[in-house]
Amino acid sequence: MKTIFSALLSELGYALSFRLATIFIYLSVAVPWLPTFAQSKPNVILITADDLGLHLGCYGDSIARTPHLDQLAQEGLQFTNAYVTQASCSPSRSSIFTGLYPHQNGQVGLAHIGFTMLEGIPNLVQTLKDNDYRTGIIGKLHVQPESEFPFDYKKIEARPTRKVRQVSEQLKEFIQAGEDPFFVSLNYFDPHVKFFSQVEGIPEKPFLSEEVNSFPFQLVDTAPQLERIAGYYNGVARLDAGIGLVREMLADIGQLDNTIILFVSDHGAPFARGKTANYESSVKVPMIIRYPNLVSANSQSSALVSTVDIFPTLLEMCQSEIDYQIAGKSLVPLLDNANDDDFREYLFSEFTFHGGRNGFFPRRAVRGQQYKLIHNLNPEADNPNIRIDGDSAYFYALRPQYEGTLTQTLFERLAKPPEYELYDLTNDPHEYENLAKDPAHQATLRGLQSVLYEWRKATHDPLLYDYWWERFTFQPNEQ
Repeated sequence: MKTIFSALLSELGYALSFRLATIFIYLSVAVPWLPTFAQSKPNVILITADDLGLHLGCYGDSIARTPHLDQLAQEGLQFTNAYVTQASCSPSRSSIFTGLYPHQNGQVGLAHIGFTMLEGIPNLVQTLKDNDYRTGIIGKLHVQPESEFPFDYKKIEARPTRKVRQVSEQLKEFIQAGEDPFFVSLNYFDPHVKFFSQVEGIPEKPFLSEEVNSFPFQLVDTAPQLERIAGYYNGVARLDAGIGLVREMLADIGQLDNTIILFVSDHGAPFARGKTANYESSVKVPMIIRYPNLVSANSQSSALVSTVDIFPTLLEMCQSEIDYQIAGKSLVPLLDNANDDDFREYLFSEFTFHGGRNGFFPRRAVRGQQYKLIHNLNPEADNPNIRIDGDSAYFYALRPQYEGTLTQTLFERLAKPPEYELYDLTNDPHEYENLAKDPAHQATLRGLQSVLYEWRKATHDPLLYDYWWERFTFQPNEQ
């Protein structure tokens, strides 16, 4: 059913000239095509995890049990500064498919409540299909319009992907159904809520609350919160088991080393100060590429990369030409020069809408090598996502045991943030101390404010205009 969102975004696309002829004038980088790869095109499996933060052994988490993802990192290139565009499912996934930020492609909120991309935006699936790839999807798409994604094989259901043995069998079925190179969008629902200790006996040894610690980005260690964290780690372990099954299956059928495996999360964990925010725990995610023909094993890159880079990267690796400009940059130059500090100077993220009533809570953010600025566009407003996916950390932080502590300060700031938040990521990676009013950091503040404003202008952010503020302040169920 069409909603006000559809009408709004249609109007938005017209008023801001978000038509293809205009989009590609203003975006940043054209994707080169380098015909230097092997003559046969590689297969591609693009794997997304749902709501996974940096909670993998290969990213330094001492609690997580993730041997298969750790192996994937050892066999490929691991990005240590990879970011999503928005810490919300549909907007984030839209950027992966299009190489555009959500406010550019139109998918600024969740697909199932009526938000949609503008029609005619080129996407990864259509482009690869036009270049003779078979296309398949297992798990959620959660981007609209679905008709823009021409999948030959569809298993578009999220929850069944917790049955990781079945997922591997479905993937094998599709791969063996033809001889042309294939692209698969493989989307695991774990570790998204609801948390299950086991599904079909996986993981074999579930985590217990006494085995986990509070997240450093929350600092909440109540018994119920630790129970919830243990449930999350069980989802991570089940996801890891699924990755192991897929790798084993590809090896068995002789398709492992001629298949690009790109693993990424759609955003951070489903906990307050994670999902639906713009903190590091919200937008910084694991990202790994395995493809031995081009990628050196056991390599790491600290370059600033974004999920808008996935589209142009896979196109270049698959020898697929495009003749327009997008926001993302191909990561191919990093495959043999992993720590190219000049790859990107600044990374950007945003937040506009998630779901539920009054879900409009706009933010824009930029980070450089050391400092990060979050601009809360509606300062001092109440955060409607304070209890994201049932997380009660905010309410625990208000209890007397946290009176006067850093924990309470963090959640008070989350609940009603100031206009600007400035963090020194080198010395304060969990963003505890807001330096925005510190006299010693005013030059840094002004510099990042300017960078962020210029990016918003260059990408035609609709929230630079008062008219669109008025249009966005409605209830999701209005007709």
